[in-house]
Amino acid sequence: MSSAIASRRYAAALLDVAEDSGVVEQVDNDLEMISATIADSHDLVVMLKSPLIKGDTKAKALKAVFHGMLNEKTLLFIDLICRKKRADHLPQMVEEYKALRDERSGLINVDVNSAVKLEDEQARELINSLATYTGKKVRARLALDEKLLGGVTVKIGDTIIDGSVRHQLDMLRVALTADV
Repeated sequence: MSSAIASRRYAAALLDVAEDSGVVEQVDNDLEMISATIADSHDLVVMLKSPLIKGDTKAKALKAVFHGMLNEKTLLFIDLICRKKRADHLPQMVEEYKALRDERSGLINVDVNSAVKLEDEQARELINSLATYTGKKVRARLALDEKLLGGVTVKIGDTIIDGSVRHQLDMLRVALTADV
């Protein structure tokens, strides 16, 4: 089984248990802390990836690092993935968990690039329009891209909506050179 499929299955199982137990917020916070800690510790990453370190030892190490900070369900999850020799996929499982959580709550991530910084009112209107367009709640990541010359590009999953001046000029150039 590929690591992506396994990560998604473990993340789905953790989310199901968290929802059934009513501890979703606590597990969310636990996973954020775990993710940040792993990202900041090269030694922890090496330990998780090492095939020489047994699962029980990895579980003990993780429990020692997060002693008294994690929910019982999160601790059981850590113990399970260590016993199943999947601890090296923990960062990917955290990302899959976040994606599943967003999906179940009807939230989508949208990347918006604009040629100039959008005013608060413009950003709000754009986000509301995207929410209407998708029928979901929108979490927008706004960024500047001066190469666009003007307008915006919006990326929703695999779909790109290109309303930039640069794109319009490229289309015009193609149309004009096609007739020659």
